[in-house]
Amino acid sequence: MPSKKAGQKMKKMPKTAQAAQHQKREQRAYKQLVAEKQRKPLYFKNFIVAFVAGGVVCTMGQAILAFFMKQGLDINAAAAPTLAVIILFGIILTAFGIYDEFAQFAGAGAAVPITGFANTITAAAIDFKREGWVFGMGAKMFIVAGPVIVYGILSGVFAAFIKFIIWS
Repeated sequence: MPSKKAGQKMKKMPKTAQAAQHQKREQRAYKQLVAEKQRKPLYFKNFIVAFVAGGVVCTMGQAILAFFMKQGLDINAAAAPTLAVIILFGIILTAFGIYDEFAQFAGAGAAVPITGFANTITAAAIDFKREGWVFGMGAKMFIVAGPVIVYGILSGVFAAFIKFIIWS
């Protein structure tokens, strides 16, 4: 209930302004109610799940690397097919909707760079495929991943420039 002074001011206001203030008060009350009823995130549990899930993904990557090294490749030569296989897994799991379920469970652990990047590009490609191959999938596939690529390249150039300056 507004105070006497506020009530007098409200009577002087046009009806639309009164309605707007009433709506703002209701919105504030609703936001406060939501904040009170909302469950607090379980930070420690989320941290442990993300750590374990990301570790499992990385362990699988290490196992794939070990497989290629057992085939006779050195570590530098085995790295490329390992990345290709991990990216392929990310694409396949995204296509079947499994990666999204995994990401819901694993949280930040699902954002392991290679699989998370493959998921981002594949999900965008699937979403925009209906708009056509060129202007849909081809153009919009990199909407989310594009900045990652650009800043990754710029960071690499910047790091190489610093290395060049320091070691020259």
